[in-house]
Amino acid sequence: MAKLLHPKATAVWLVDNTTISFKQIADFVGMHELEIQGIADGDVAAGVKGFDPITNNQLVQADIDQAENNPLAKLKLKFNAAASGEEKRRGPRYTPLSKRQDRPASILWLVKFHPELSDGQVSKLVGTTKPTIQAIRERTHWNIANIQPIDPVALGLCKQSELDAAVQKAAAKRAAEGVVMSDDERRKLVSTEQSLEMDAEPKMPSSIEGLETFSLSDDDDDDSEKRSDADFSDADSFFNLPEGDEEEQPR
Repeated sequence: MAKLLHPKATAVWLVDNTTISFKQIADFVGMHELEIQGIADGDVAAGVKGFDPITNNQLVQADIDQAENNPLAKLKLKFNAAASGEEKRRGPRYTPLSKRQDRPASILWLVKFHPELSDGQVSKLVGTTKPTIQAIRERTHWNIANIQPIDPVALGLCKQSELDAAVQKAAAKRAAEGVVMSDDERRKLVSTEQSLEMDAEPKMPSSIEGLETFSLSDDDDDDSEKRSDADFSDADSFFNLPEGDEEEQPR
């Protein structure tokens, strides 16, 4: 569906050059009737140059004449064949400059928690390129050591409904291919809202990781018992050498 170019400037032109009612102009340009009245009073869009919708192929004079004679008539945007299908344009999603630095973190989150998503799906969700996704999958990205996984929904890079739809589509595709998913993968296929309600898996702090299998041996227990039973009341006994080991030192 084609959209109106420069709606506020078009409203300024219609207010200055026609007798169409404020309600008709507001419906055509997608603004509130009070805003159109503010344009007529000079309180809104001060300094905005009018944009002629007739010469710019958005309206025909016959529609304007009909709207001036009939307050109930509605202005219709002129069909433009060049604008057909413009909303179905393929390509990566546009990401604002302020959020582009967050894309690697969101890609790592999707790759880690939803590995069933294809590179094309990830690209559409966060607006990135396939080489970047591949580099993060293979951990060859130049900044991979400093990237922390963050939910793209929390970052505002995509909507929750879009993420859920992509995950469900990937799950259906894997089921059609006969791929058997593990319980851990199946758990990841639920929506983010549901996963947030699940109990968190217990994690061991990295500072003590690897010590869970450490245990004292029986020999160490025996040695500790012997040390506890020994009598060390005589401090000089610590310095007594075994007999026969002492050698005379030359004077």
